[in-house]
Amino acid sequence: MKQLRIRTLAGTFAVAGVLSWALAKLLVARDSLGTLPSVPLAAPIVLAVIAAVLTATALSLRSRLRAQRDRVPGAKGVEPLMAARAVVFGQASALVSALVSGVYGGVGIFLLSHLDVPARRDQAVYAGLAVVAGIAVIAAALFLERVCRLPEDEDTEGAAA
Repeated sequence: MKQLRIRTLAGTFAVAGVLSWALAKLLVARDSLGTLPSVPLAAPIVLAVIAAVLTATALSLRSRLRAQRDRVPGAKGVEPLMAARAVVFGQASALVSALVSGVYGGVGIFLLSHLDVPARRDQAVYAGLAVVAGIAVIAAALFLERVCRLPEDEDTEGAAA
């Protein structure tokens, strides 16, 4: 399984942000195409819940792996397939979060020029919170990936450098 690259996540975030900012400008400039879709209040909440689930999973796996490595009597081990599934869930969450955060970031940047309208101000706040929660998802996914990394992987990276 390949390691998640921050460069890929940052590129996804940037491209989605630029495209959503351009689309927002286009939608507002041409009323015939429609109005700007609103940023739901649930967006930052859902992203924060995903970040919490990823963090809880990482902390649980870290303590179980530590107990298994220290050969604590009665320690419940971690099945390799379960760890692999957790890492895949984290990587998928990070990629989707980078995309969604980029979209909300682009819309939020567009909305910064319209803060005089109370509804747009609220939308800008929701978009900003969604970006922060999306970054939390990415950080939790990277932490989970680090927890589940095999010791051989770390030795291989050190020898190659």
